[in-house]
Amino acid sequence: MVREFAQLLRPARSVPTTIWSAHSPTTFKPRPATLLSLVIGLWLFGTGEAMFIAAGLGVSPWTVLAQGLSLQTGWSVGVSTFAVSVAVLSLWIPLKERPGLGTLMNAVIVSISIDVMTPLLTVSGGEAFRYFQMIGGVILIGAASGFYLTANLGPGPRDGLMTGLQRVSGWPIGWVRAGIEIVVLIAGWLLGGVVGIGTVVFALGVGYSVAVFMSLMKFFSPKSDA
Repeated sequence: MVREFAQLLRPARSVPTTIWSAHSPTTFKPRPATLLSLVIGLWLFGTGEAMFIAAGLGVSPWTVLAQGLSLQTGWSVGVSTFAVSVAVLSLWIPLKERPGLGTLMNAVIVSISIDVMTPLLTVSGGEAFRYFQMIGGVILIGAASGFYLTANLGPGPRDGLMTGLQRVSGWPIGWVRAGIEIVVLIAGWLLGGVVGIGTVVFALGVGYSVAVFMSLMKFFSPKSDA
């Protein structure tokens, strides 16, 4: 029993297929369970980002950019996140990437979730509480990714940019991702976005959190004996 549980917590190396996964990422007529998984995942992802914002200790590189844009335009962070998503999607055109339903819903739902949840999560508390929010954000984004990625309805705008650039450049995917996030982080910081310990924690912790929750999602595999 302990060994089986340890196996579930071992970080996954790929996105598993679950009982709700769409058969094709290009479908625009998903099953209700698939759509529900996508919506839950995207809303929780935005909530995780909101926890980082509320903690005030630094946010993810893309949210640093959205914060900077928000400061320069007067838009909310959610609206700025949506604007960044639209701009990124425009870069898909020369890369010949094809958006799925999940791609479009990602741009909308995550942005709305950030704006709805940030005020609710921004409460007075001590330093320890702020760190609790930050760590909670890492865990929640991992869980959220488990739901929306296993829905298999297309990559998010930023992931599609990464895979598209990797395909046309031939560079390792890790280099491409790191390069994009460094450029985005610097641009956001120059615009006034918040860079701090939370940014480092996001960079070091979210990938592992996502991989662990991907492993847990194997419990819902069509062939699972659990």
